[in-house]
Amino acid sequence: MNKNSLRDSDNYPTRRNLSQFFVLAIHQGTFLSKLEVESNALKVTREVDGGLETLNLSIPAVLTCDLRLNEPRYASLPNIMKAKRKPVESIPVGDLGIDIKPHLEVLRIEETPKRQGGGKVESVAELVDKLKNEACVI
Repeated sequence: MNKNSLRDSDNYPTRRNLSQFFVLAIHQGTFLSKLEVESNALKVTREVDGGLETLNLSIPAVLTCDLRLNEPRYASLPNIMKAKRKPVESIPVGDLGIDIKPHLEVLRIEETPKRQGGGKVESVAELVDKLKNEACVI
């Protein structure tokens, strides 16, 4: 099972972008395993490497949940058959009052430059010399 959406591509930009840019820097709670709603706040528990971490967040907040937050409900065969017979209502986007025009403009698309082949070195000293003088990384 995956903790994030297919379009998140394991970098988790969806929740970060929602909380920081789209909704003007509101709080975010990620990978929640427990959620308690208090008067004007949320008490969230999330799993971290060392155990559990509990945070208090003010509302509004963007939340993402872990697979342990709820038990999944599985559809029974009779309910699946009933759902197949129900009509699906189609609503035109224009009736919803949503602006769907693109907000980004593609200026150009370029192919990445071809990578040059690497080389072998004979010793560690030669490798360190190449990293220092040619690649300038150390």
